[in-house]
Amino acid sequence: MKNLITLLVLLLITEYSYAQSECAKVEETLHKYMDGSSYNKLELLESAFAKNATLYLTAKEGFKVYTPKEYVGFFKNAETGKFNGRTAKVLAVDVVKDIATAKVEISIPERKMRYIDLFLLKKMENHWKIISKTATRVDVNIKN
Repeated sequence: MKNLITLLVLLLITEYSYAQSECAKVEETLHKYMDGSSYNKLELLESAFAKNATLYLTAKEGFKVYTPKEYVGFFKNAETGKFNGRTAKVLAVDVVKDIATAKVEISIPERKMRYIDLFLLKKMENHWKIISKTATRVDVNIKN
């Protein structure tokens, strides 16, 4: 009985360590996205996405689907490496085997804007990649 309990504890510790490690790897990918979009680092930003990722965003024309290349293009006219006013923080990460969800808050205080971004990520070839993203504006200037 004592050996069984020891084995179960070891299995739980191993599983917990694996989950913590995978969450950290997901956050590494999210930081590529956050740093790339905050400092206009186009290659870093694009590297966070799977090539065939889909981004579901609201544009001036209404709801639209973007590719990673199109999304990265939003930052192409800004100076690379210069902070553009976007701050970001990870609010939540949930990993289940080789898939994950994440929630990130994006703030642009100068423009009084705040967004919540939701991500789907997939572990591919031992790296986490964003396979889908959507966002909504949640600052006080917007009425639902």
